[in-house]
Amino acid sequence: MSSNTKYIFVTGGVTSSLGKGIISASLAKLLQARGYTVTIQKLDPYINVDPGTLNPYEHGECYVTDDGAETDLDLGHYERFLNVPTSQANNVTTGRIYQSVIEKERKGEFLGKTVQVIPHITDEIKNRIKLLGKTGQYQFVITEIGGTVGDIESLPYIEAVRQLKWEMGNDCTVIHLTLLPYLSTSGELKTKPTQHSVKLLLEYGVQPDVLVCRAEHAINNDIRRKIALFCNVDVNAVIEALDASTIYEVPVLMEEEELDVVVLKKLGVSVDGAPQLKTWKEFLYKLHNPTQEVEIGLIGKYVELKDSYKSIAEAFIHAGAINNVKVKLNWIHSESLTDENVKETLKGLKGILVAPGFGNRGIEGKISAIKYARENNIPFFGICLGMQCAVIEFARNVLGLKDAHSREMNPATSNPVIDLLEAQKNISHMGGTMRLGAYPCRLEENTLAYKVYGAKEISERHRHRYEFNNEYLTKFKEAGMIISGINPNAGLVEIVELNSKHPFFMGVQFHPEYKSTVEKPHPLFVAFVKAAIDNK
Repeated sequence: MSSNTKYIFVTGGVTSSLGKGIISASLAKLLQARGYTVTIQKLDPYINVDPGTLNPYEHGECYVTDDGAETDLDLGHYERFLNVPTSQANNVTTGRIYQSVIEKERKGEFLGKTVQVIPHITDEIKNRIKLLGKTGQYQFVITEIGGTVGDIESLPYIEAVRQLKWEMGNDCTVIHLTLLPYLSTSGELKTKPTQHSVKLLLEYGVQPDVLVCRAEHAINNDIRRKIALFCNVDVNAVIEALDASTIYEVPVLMEEEELDVVVLKKLGVSVDGAPQLKTWKEFLYKLHNPTQEVEIGLIGKYVELKDSYKSIAEAFIHAGAINNVKVKLNWIHSESLTDENVKETLKGLKGILVAPGFGNRGIEGKISAIKYARENNIPFFGICLGMQCAVIEFARNVLGLKDAHSREMNPATSNPVIDLLEAQKNISHMGGTMRLGAYPCRLEENTLAYKVYGAKEISERHRHRYEFNNEYLTKFKEAGMIISGINPNAGLVEIVELNSKHPFFMGVQFHPEYKSTVEKPHPLFVAFVKAAIDNK
């Protein structure tokens, strides 16, 4: 293969949420399984600088990379499929593009020229696309363009693709993901929306090379030929993408459809052998053949939108497979929980996870759930705010500090067991001002955390502003809370747990779910699921 990086663009048509991210990740997995180095980036057309200040109801969870970028949740899929970390360069928004161009204009870099969408905005987009290729690390860069063709926001991105296709020739190819709706009245798949979608792309000057068609029913050869004829693509480049029982099936389905082979040929790369997916298929086998089921409660305030906790749900899938069990998540709204109904609501659960979040809503329900888990020896796992709630619950009910709280929820509390660091106190801008990205953590020996990780020093990703208040450290230790993980540089508490009389009680200030992948399930989730299985 020639030394220059090959670029693959994935666009979407007809409707949003067709799964461009999963198709991108699946293609990347197949190329990786053939021995190539691959990365994926997401271009998001909205004007926010990043998803960091977006409400989870708007956009699902905000995913955080090692280098502290607050990014789209699709980057989580990229990492879970490829087992390769992403970075700041893997997620670009229109907000960031315009911010960068305006900064250049203010510095006089355009020498007094009128700043316009073409060439200035499109040049900035092209630079961001090529950035990953220029590192020399990757043979393939897959770029997913958010939204749907025809959206006014995504026009500059489509124009940038048109220009790159012209400039790069055979080093660049475009995959267009569309929908073939099924009309039950006539009992047939309809190709017209796909034709219109491709026609619109052609109006913008972009000819797709491969069409991936989402459908509920198999696409027969007549339909493939019809689509190929109307859309100027080869028949073998019309790829069927049927609904799968799990997203982890999609790479195998795409292998059967030879998506990787078609793409490699389009890029002038010789195709030898088949992708090596042995580990992946072993994981799928375990996923589909569990020996038992275990029910775990996920307690949060955004549970009506499952994407708000996407990485946590996926981490349970990975941990379940390795433990040969199916983890059945019971999504429980923390606002509905009280000390009075907690026993009835959480009855029968083998484990309780209290999810991360911000703000006061549903906080008392989380604290009630933790008290119930602590007093009834039910395996408990608290993440970020979940860990802070465990600290508040312990302070109130074990230390007897009845008004203990986080200053985030109650600025007037006389016992702020969770508080801001001095450096955070004067911040008015919300975006990107938290402790973000990977930080080291030193583990105490002879603790649950040390046993689970099997290491003295670990690195985990953070996304929070408030911290355990070290003024209370001695009181907590004396009352039996174990501080098992400390940030070695700032002395901040990262992991709390209870003694070995409790089967599993742990709160972590970081987000372990961000690092769980198919090939490397996160040890904390694996241990928590095992504790839930053993919880008789």
